[in-house]
Amino acid sequence: MPYLVALLLHCLPLAMGQYDICKSWVTTDDGPSWEFYACQPKAMRMKDYVTVRVDPAGITCGDPPERFCTHENPYLCSDECDASNPDLAHPPKLMFDTEDEGLATYWQSVTWRRYPEPLLANITLSWNKSIELTDDIVITFEYGRPTIMMLEKSLDNGRTWHPYQYYADDCMEAFSMPARRVRDLSTTSANRVLCTEEYSRWAGSKKEKNVRFEVRDRFAIFAGPDLKNMDNLYTRLESAKGLKDFFTVTDLRMRLLRPALGGTYVQRENLYKYFYAVSNIEVTGRCKCNLHANLCTFREGSLQCECEHNTTGQDCGKCKKNFRSRSWRAGSYLPLPNGSPNACAAAGSAFGTYERPQRVPTTKSTTTTPPTATTTTSTTTPPVPATTTWPATTIKPASELAASVPVQETQEETAVQRPPSSAALRPRPKPPEPPESIRAPKSKPGRTAHSAGRRHGKKAASSKISKLIRLKADSGPVAPIEKYEDCECYGHSNRCSYIDFLNVVTCVSCKHNTRGQHCQHCRLGFYRNSSAELDDENVCIECNCNQIGSVHDRCNETGYCECKEGATGPKCDDCLPNYYWRQGCFPNVCDDELLLCQNGGTCYQNQRCLCPAGFKGVLCQQSRCEADRKDCDAAPGARTGLGTLLLGALALQLPGWVDL
Repeated sequence: MPYLVALLLHCLPLAMGQYDICKSWVTTDDGPSWEFYACQPKAMRMKDYVTVRVDPAGITCGDPPERFCTHENPYLCSDECDASNPDLAHPPKLMFDTEDEGLATYWQSVTWRRYPEPLLANITLSWNKSIELTDDIVITFEYGRPTIMMLEKSLDNGRTWHPYQYYADDCMEAFSMPARRVRDLSTTSANRVLCTEEYSRWAGSKKEKNVRFEVRDRFAIFAGPDLKNMDNLYTRLESAKGLKDFFTVTDLRMRLLRPALGGTYVQRENLYKYFYAVSNIEVTGRCKCNLHANLCTFREGSLQCECEHNTTGQDCGKCKKNFRSRSWRAGSYLPLPNGSPNACAAAGSAFGTYERPQRVPTTKSTTTTPPTATTTTSTTTPPVPATTTWPATTIKPASELAASVPVQETQEETAVQRPPSSAALRPRPKPPEPPESIRAPKSKPGRTAHSAGRRHGKKAASSKISKLIRLKADSGPVAPIEKYEDCECYGHSNRCSYIDFLNVVTCVSCKHNTRGQHCQHCRLGFYRNSSAELDDENVCIECNCNQIGSVHDRCNETGYCECKEGATGPKCDDCLPNYYWRQGCFPNVCDDELLLCQNGGTCYQNQRCLCPAGFKGVLCQQSRCEADRKDCDAAPGARTGLGTLLLGALALQLPGWVDL
């Protein structure tokens, strides 16, 4: 009966769908135990847990009250928006409420009464939690869809933003991009950011209201039109670089750049029919739990993964305190159908035992110990004389080792027990005292172990130096550098060396873009991921500074690069006001607000004034004729003939030329 129950629990994922359970209780020849699987929560409506913000301030209509019109009858402007009247108000929360049948409630912006100033609005959705999209994002507009908008995403709770998709009635004019459709993408371009014209052209406010971000169509590139081949999709999510992150967000932002125009040009005599109105936003997804949880709950104002596999954190992104015998890893969809849980394990457990390879003795007889249920590798162990007994070796965290050190310690007491080598099994006299240059410093009487070691770094180094001294004293002269395993490198290296003349133990070949004695710092060009633990493989993030706008490729601890004059933004890829981008940021020569071209000149791309005949200078402020106009009138043909030809040719090539 217990076997049938275990078999039923094992087959339950196939009956309920893939990756639905995290573990099951199974019975083997060695007894009952937990069997772990990669697991993830079910998809749900994420709009029920979202926080919404609309900016800039004052973009929501009703304060002060104003009337607005519709495109169907633009001359009947009897509708009103009044924030002080609940029946006439249109606050942002109405984008997520439950609507009665036949009655749409919606958020609404102010009208475009300030034309030609752009009517811009940002709608930001925040979950304070990583979520994975599982279906299309659908935005429902009332009174017409925008002619130009952008959808952006953030992976770091709104600190940085990346384009997700562009929407325009003319992509080339709005974003200098050709129009493309998701269904035309291939397996190698499934995560490409594109511009679509499908949802921006005028079709009448009563017909087409929805704007989509097509998640299912991108899934279908791998899983087929009906999403029946999900195994292929899961395989590609693991193997294709950046594909899984493409469908992961913490925040979404809609940037509304130009409202619906009703299929015509802007009619300045009736600006009250141009505005934005959003009645619903549907976002379907699941909590990202790194395949370490199948349940996600809403508590303390945010979504939280109910972590399994001895993991913890909002996204199950780190191991529990006493389960860090190896670096944390996310679960994997592979191998199918149950995946790899990559569970965290305590030192010495069945999932976390670490055995060092032992040197094979030179004696004639050896005994091979078969692997047991708790060993991970087979090791060749020499026979132990009956007169010699060795205590069992257990790898302990550094905190436990430090706690076990007495207040007054000697080199013999601080040496951590290691598996015996072949030479160590033979009786020998007490080893000689090591040279003074490498002798481990002794703690002064009366000091605690914590104060003597100066916290983690020096304590770990002191412990390892003592171990090295004992080993070196046993084997003869001390080499200046010797490899050493089981280092305090936060999982970024498994080798370290003792440097004789510095009297320190340091990690060797730090991985994951780390550096330092314990691999505790980030390499130049990388910065610390504040949401990751020191033993996380993703603890260091690349700066990605713009090579043209930044001083160098290094950034500060928050990821901000050092920008050249005129450049701005976290990556120095944008320009400050009154600067323009041209392979770098250069100050505006002219603009339409402060630096006006004089005497009828026109400003061309903020870079120069195009002056009419008879004027010159940066702002066309200087007359070509001096006070004595005889020079201007003396030979008009000779002075103006060539200039007239050049200006005429320039007028044919440059937009915005003012005919004289």
